[in-house]
Amino acid sequence: MIEYLLDFSPVSDGVFNVLTYLSSRTIISTLTGLFVVLFFGDRFISLIKNIQFNQSFDGRAPETHRHKDGTPTMGGLLIVGSVILSGLLWGDLSNKYVLLGLFCLISFAGIGVVDDYKKIKDPGSKGLSSSTKIFYQIIFASIIALTLYMSAKVPNETTYIVPFFKDVILDFGIVFVLISIFIIIGSSNAVNLTDGLDGLAILPVIIITIALGIIAWAAGNTITSDYLYIPYLETTGELLVLCGALAGAGIGFLWFNSYPAQIFMGDVGSLSMGAFIAFIAIVVRHEIVFAVMSAVFIMEAMSVILQVSSFKLRKKRIFKMAPIHHHFELSGWKEPKIIVRFWILTFIFVLIGLSLLKIR
Repeated sequence: MIEYLLDFSPVSDGVFNVLTYLSSRTIISTLTGLFVVLFFGDRFISLIKNIQFNQSFDGRAPETHRHKDGTPTMGGLLIVGSVILSGLLWGDLSNKYVLLGLFCLISFAGIGVVDDYKKIKDPGSKGLSSSTKIFYQIIFASIIALTLYMSAKVPNETTYIVPFFKDVILDFGIVFVLISIFIIIGSSNAVNLTDGLDGLAILPVIIITIALGIIAWAAGNTITSDYLYIPYLETTGELLVLCGALAGAGIGFLWFNSYPAQIFMGDVGSLSMGAFIAFIAIVVRHEIVFAVMSAVFIMEAMSVILQVSSFKLRKKRIFKMAPIHHHFELSGWKEPKIIVRFWILTFIFVLIGLSLLKIR
C-alpha cells in the first residue's frame, strides 16, 4: 500500500523513496509486527480475561497442566491481526503471492476462531469435529493450490525440484494441487498438535518463517537463484515482507507466551501459521527442504498417529501420552527443558534444510 501512496505523494522522491525498497519494507514490516503485538499485548490479554475467553483443562494433557486452567487463549488473533496490518501497509497488494498469503492466514485463522470459541463456550466440547475441521481446511487449501496452479505462467511455478540435483525436475501436472493441499493441511495440524507447551510452537514457526523468507527472496532474484540452483520465480521476493511481519509478531507474542505463559495462541494461531509456512514452502518450490525444517512438527504429528494406530490395533500405547512432548513430561522432563530442547532441534533442522540448497 505504501507504494501506491508514494505514487500520489509530492514528496515521493528522495528519502521517502527508500520505503519502496523491498529490504526497507521488510525491516519496517518486521518492526511493525513486533511493536503492534508488544503495544497491544497487555490490553489484549485484559480484554480476553474480561470476556472470559480462557483455556479449560480437558484432560488431554498431564495433570501438571491443571494450574494452566483459566489462562487466556486465542492470542493468535493478535499475531494474525498484526501480520495482516503489516502486510496491508508495507506489502505490494498487486502481488498474487501476498494476496494469497493473506488469504491463507485469514481463512485458516477463521477455522481456528470457530474451533476455539466452541471450546470456550462449552468446556466439555472438543471444538469442531475432526471431519468438519478437515472439510474446511480442504476447501481453503484447495482454493490456494488451484489458484497457484491456474495462475502459473512458467513451469518453475509448479514443477518439483530435488535438492542437490539441479537437473532433476519433476512435473506431476494437476497432481501438484493434491500434493499442495496435503502439505498445507498437514502443516496446519502438525503445528496445532505441537502447541501444547508454553512457547513450544511459536519459536520454531518464527525460525522456519525466516528461513523460508530468505529462500523466497533468493528465488525472486535472478543472480541469487542461479547461484543456489533454485528455480527463478519472479516476484516471490515480496513474500519476505509477510515473513518479516510474522517473525516480528511471533517474537512479540513470545514475550507473553514464554513460560509461564500469560496467554495461549489457541487454534486460531497454530492452524493459520502452520498453513502459512506451508504456503511459502510451496510457492518457493522447496517442499522437501520444508519437511526437513519442520522435523519437530512432523515428529509431533507422527507420535499422535502412531499412538492412535497402536491403541486401535494392539490396545497398547507406544508413548506415555501423545503428542510426544507430553511423553517427555511424564518421563520426568521439566516443561522449560522440553521447550528449549525442541527449539534447539528446530534450529538444527533448519540449518540442515538450508544446507540442502546447493551453493556453487
